[in-house]
Amino acid sequence: MIEQVGDFKETLSLQTPDILEQTISQLVPPPKTDPKISKQRIRSTLRASTLDGVFATIFSCTTGGVLLSNFFLELGATSWEIGILSAIPMLVNLLQPLGAYLADRTNSRHWYNLWIFGVSRLLWLVLVAAIAAASWRNTDEHGLLEWTLAIVFITSLLGSLASANWFSWMTAVVPHRLRGRYFGLRNSATTLITLLGVPLMGAGAGAWSADPVVGYGVILFFGVVAGMLSLGFQFLMVDVNPQARPPQVGGGQVQQKTAENNRNFVPSVLKDVNFLKFLAYFTLWTFAVNLSAPFFNIYLLKDLNLDVSLVTIYSSLSAGANLLLLMFWGKLADRLGNRPLLIAVGLLVAVTPVLWLGIGDRPIALWLWLPLLHLLAGTTLGAIDLCTNNIQMEIAPIEHPSTYFAIASAISGVAGACGTTTGGFLAEIPGMNLGGLFAISTAVRLLALLPLLFLREPRSLRLRSIVPAFLFFNFNWESRKH
Repeated sequence: MIEQVGDFKETLSLQTPDILEQTISQLVPPPKTDPKISKQRIRSTLRASTLDGVFATIFSCTTGGVLLSNFFLELGATSWEIGILSAIPMLVNLLQPLGAYLADRTNSRHWYNLWIFGVSRLLWLVLVAAIAAASWRNTDEHGLLEWTLAIVFITSLLGSLASANWFSWMTAVVPHRLRGRYFGLRNSATTLITLLGVPLMGAGAGAWSADPVVGYGVILFFGVVAGMLSLGFQFLMVDVNPQARPPQVGGGQVQQKTAENNRNFVPSVLKDVNFLKFLAYFTLWTFAVNLSAPFFNIYLLKDLNLDVSLVTIYSSLSAGANLLLLMFWGKLADRLGNRPLLIAVGLLVAVTPVLWLGIGDRPIALWLWLPLLHLLAGTTLGAIDLCTNNIQMEIAPIEHPSTYFAIASAISGVAGACGTTTGGFLAEIPGMNLGGLFAISTAVRLLALLPLLFLREPRSLRLRSIVPAFLFFNFNWESRKH
């Protein structure tokens, strides 16, 4: 779906958008784009975007997920601190509407992206330096917790200002009928990197140094290098000028609106009932998932006392299952629609947390049940992420998509932050264990699916048509393979 993030507060006055807008306009040169984007340029853009995603995934793996969670545990973090760490990237999504406002008033999607994400990724080198200094001076490594939280906060804040801009860029250059297949392919490539990269980085962190904290610092440095390489591939992508009328992808016609009308347009979100239904689903679902999601790895690392290398293998199984089925989900979403898949697959994702109940450190759990759970998670969560991103592109108006993306991310970000902090708080209550937390998460996930029953999506089949269409799709797919 996801490498996302950002936050501010009291420093934002009514004059701040104008000041930032003037500054960014000076930094961002006008793009060299044509009103009509040729098919060849679209192909080269999609290839470059895929390579961008591959290297960005390497960066994301080093600055999040199991590697960062294990780093925090090595520093002596509590469940509450883990919850705060997970909440920061989501909470700062409140700034996404500001990011959309600023991005829509520049002359280049590409250069806006480059400045924001470039600074954001380079700031992780500060943590690399802090780890090196702590190791060299042999000081208390627990102080690195504050450094890490500060870096996560600042980089997440910056990232939130560019997230809606990236979605709008992709909406403009990815052909409407190819979105499911293309993002399925792109996500497959990034998932393959996760599948291979996370275990290698986990093993490399331990092999590089006897101190796992120093090992993480070395892996983090190479992750930042990969993150900067990913931004380099964006130079090969077709740029989009938010001030110009929407481009015609591959010669197709789209609804157009002048830049002046765009500037004067203020979306009446409260009047868009369909979008409000999506917001209700996305908000409650994000809260429910994040009640338990940050604590699955903590449960394995802390409660079951498993080695980080084994946990990364489990993560790779999840990534492998995701990889195998992403293209399938993409093609199925193009044929059936995103809404039916979100409902059907969402039911499986909803009940997954309760399947963790009663797991101990018995061999059958370690070598059979836990691998099966990770395979199930990889199979289903890939479909949810893909369809959630695509359905936003389908229901958002083409004249001002970044505003809709930003509002959805901001509200769901707050919900996700509330979910992780609530989960961390509940996990620390005497008498409450992670099993109880997982059960609560399942109940709220099932409740979150209800708004999808009333959501309308263009080109989406009705639920009653899913089984026949699914069987027909499978028959066609198998026939083409032979």
